[in-house]
Amino acid sequence: MEKVLYSEMQISEEVRLAVADLGWVEASAIQAEAIPVALTGRDVIGQAQTGTGKTGAFGIPAIELVNPSSRDTQVIILCPTRELCVQVAEQLKKLASYKRGVIVEAIYGGDSIDRQIRSLKKGCQIVVGTPGRVIDHLERRTLQLDKIQMAVLDEADEMLDMGFREDIENILEKANEDRQTLLFSATMSKPILQITKSFQRDPYLVKVVKKEVTNDNIEQVYFAVKREAKLEVMCRLIDVHDIKLLLVFCNTKAKVDEVVEQLQVRGYQAEGIHGDLRQAQRNNVMSKFRAGTTTILVATDVAARGIDVKGVDAVINYDIPLDEEYYVHRIGRTGRAGKSGKAFTLVVGSERVRLKNIEGYTKVQIEKGVIPSFSDIVGVRKARFVEQVKSTIQEGDTALFDDVLELLKHEGFQSHQIVAALVKLSMGIERNEFSDANLAEEGRSGNRYEERRGGDSRGGRFGDRERGGDSRGGSRFGDRDRGGDSRGGSRFGDRERGGDDRGGSRFGDRDRGPRPASGREGMTRLFVSLGRKDGVSPNHIVGAIASEARIAGREIGQIDIYDKFSFVEVPQASAQTVIQAMNGNTINGKTASLEVAK
Repeated sequence: MEKVLYSEMQISEEVRLAVADLGWVEASAIQAEAIPVALTGRDVIGQAQTGTGKTGAFGIPAIELVNPSSRDTQVIILCPTRELCVQVAEQLKKLASYKRGVIVEAIYGGDSIDRQIRSLKKGCQIVVGTPGRVIDHLERRTLQLDKIQMAVLDEADEMLDMGFREDIENILEKANEDRQTLLFSATMSKPILQITKSFQRDPYLVKVVKKEVTNDNIEQVYFAVKREAKLEVMCRLIDVHDIKLLLVFCNTKAKVDEVVEQLQVRGYQAEGIHGDLRQAQRNNVMSKFRAGTTTILVATDVAARGIDVKGVDAVINYDIPLDEEYYVHRIGRTGRAGKSGKAFTLVVGSERVRLKNIEGYTKVQIEKGVIPSFSDIVGVRKARFVEQVKSTIQEGDTALFDDVLELLKHEGFQSHQIVAALVKLSMGIERNEFSDANLAEEGRSGNRYEERRGGDSRGGRFGDRERGGDSRGGSRFGDRDRGGDSRGGSRFGDRERGGDDRGGSRFGDRDRGPRPASGREGMTRLFVSLGRKDGVSPNHIVGAIASEARIAGREIGQIDIYDKFSFVEVPQASAQTVIQAMNGNTINGKTASLEVAK
């Protein structure tokens, strides 16, 4: 496709000025194709990954559509997470900076709903929100969609994966029928296609092929490491490559906390972000990372949605991602705006099978790297120390410290001893149990993927789940060993049909009366104060918990709904987080309370 410059596009002068302020000169592939079509009023389907410029692709047409003289809500944009919601709203505010009177408001769980109500009552033309919080405002009648001219679904596949399908459908059904609908998704699964068929009219498909998704300017390398040596290897990579701003991805919240603590003990400026953090904590962590006060941000995949920080030098996959798409999302955080970036993946044992799946998906061969040795690290730090000393001497103004050397000599120390001690203090490096050890985990033969014949690779595409998920075999959601239903070939299992990855109905068999918990290891059963008479459905419960407690819909287990109450299974490690997040919040517009089932 030929390059398209913003100066050549049919956009208003106000938007052209805002785009110039952002430093945008050339439209990305999806922007170049989607913006002209969307400006005509036609519905659009955009299939593209994170980092391809989707926000501009729907944001510019949305701003051009808005009538600033009216305070009615004219555009509704749905996002899966609060982080992405905030990022999209901020980007739209910048794009609308020269359009006087255009107001953008973000509404999401974890933020004060009273503040949001006040802002909505004042009037705003563009509302960016998470499905659960938008439903809350619709139930309270603090948000009206009858004047909507455009509806946008951003990261539609992620919203469905988090259990928001019913909320999305309810929102679109309440919106003005004559609206324009834009849908953006990384994948086009069956549930996505059903939504497009139900809520779009003759949509124009824009598809960014995979070769445009994985940037050529990102150096991709994997390291076969021993599990216990992961942290040591990561620290060596940080030092050798002199990484100034780093994103580290883990598959679980517990692992994020563990890695952050270990990095801080070693003296690194590290912070973590995951679903257990309150919004104020998230904002504080992200502010420090954007300012460079925090140099290492450790995150889970869901919490990282919407993170858009300039100048990230590298991404390290501390845990290999559970989904090939997650890999693309992760490494897309570096190497932006034409700059080079690095993506390092730490691979243990049978995870090499999953690495090969990633290579097949991205059409990129990921080279095997050599783990830096302890002597390499010492050498690198010595060289940097020498450069720092030279620079300090050349700057001058060291007279204040001239007598320090003489003072130490009077204590009986030789010059070489003093210098060596100062170097040691400055470098902060000491021998540990890994200093002279071989940290690489070698295969049992020359075959790079020898683990196929040895370690546990029964989990197929996803191998052994770091999050405590099931890797017994079959499909990602199926459980053939226990008679589970493996009919659903879609990424999202069989949620819309009530299908269960464990066998039978995921949400309980209402015709058979109460039944015990599934007994899945690592799950806790919670009592929910709302039931069928409150109009609550399984998707309402999944959507609310996913939104407020930041748990992916697929991690939520068996749900049983009765007339006046319900039960839901959640990961044991997240039970108290769910209870705290949900108590006082609403499910399908009604206040809920949760507690551990007795």
